[in-house]
Amino acid sequence: MKPRPESASDGVSWRVAAEAVGVRLDKFLATADRLGSRGRVVTALDKGQVFVNDEEATRAHAGSLLKLGDVIRLWRDRPGSARRRRGSTEAGDVEVLYEDDALLVVNKPAGLLSVPLERKRQAPSAYDHLEMHLRPHGKRRPLVVHRIDRDTSGLVVFAKTVRGQDALKDQFRRRDVERVYWAVVYGHPTPSAGTWRDHLVWDTTALIQKETSPGDPRGKEAISHYRVIEVYQGTSLLEVRLETGKRNQIRLQARLRGHTLVGERRYVYGPDSLRPLAFARQALHAHRLSFRHPVDGRPLSFEAPLPADLTGMLARLRRSRP
Repeated sequence: MKPRPESASDGVSWRVAAEAVGVRLDKFLATADRLGSRGRVVTALDKGQVFVNDEEATRAHAGSLLKLGDVIRLWRDRPGSARRRRGSTEAGDVEVLYEDDALLVVNKPAGLLSVPLERKRQAPSAYDHLEMHLRPHGKRRPLVVHRIDRDTSGLVVFAKTVRGQDALKDQFRRRDVERVYWAVVYGHPTPSAGTWRDHLVWDTTALIQKETSPGDPRGKEAISHYRVIEVYQGTSLLEVRLETGKRNQIRLQARLRGHTLVGERRYVYGPDSLRPLAFARQALHAHRLSFRHPVDGRPLSFEAPLPADLTGMLARLRRSRP
């Protein structure tokens, strides 16, 4: 079975044929024409570079037995997955767009956590990068204001002082912050601009957001305003402005309207698993962030251009338009 090359953002993948059915995942990947050794397989698993049927595999999955038709994908250049080197940080590809005595604004690549997670202590984060960035100057650690998903790219703001953190968080609570995302979804939303309103509840067991009724005391209102930017064959590029900022809000609200994000793996049900486009993450990018400075109140606005994986996909979609 020969490797099937994909785009640079997707890496290399293999589809399991009859002769590999029942083979362990680590043994399959350790062959000379793939990773070449079990040690390299373990390293790739620890770095989050291995996907089985578009689900991230960990070291715990090394002994999983392969089934006919399984797709094994290796994402070698996943952002934040490089080994730490002397003089650099694990999240060294985070771009600091703005910094002063009160705050920092960064452009986070996909594949990198915004902040460390208890259940993924070894996974690098933008927070780690900023902590290393501030350390030589004897400054405090960055303070978390908000976050975006690991495989969502784009803008995140951190505070440097408790006063700045409180002031910025207050703006988020009052919905004074403009948060604009770009998303590539399946289908063509109708009308071409509008508002999504739902009540959502976070499932602490499944770790997903779920729709609930307005009368559910656990539910929180979720509001997003969208407009279609471009239409392609079977997909659309949307601009989505958050009025509220619930976890995974855009990903679920789009799915509830039948417009699942390209590359989505968590909010996927039934026919969605048959979506034709291969993309290594959910196609979501935090494009614009506007707020008032927490000290002097002046307006600040930042934009992050689409990263290479998304611009590459959009170029392919534009070429395929009838």
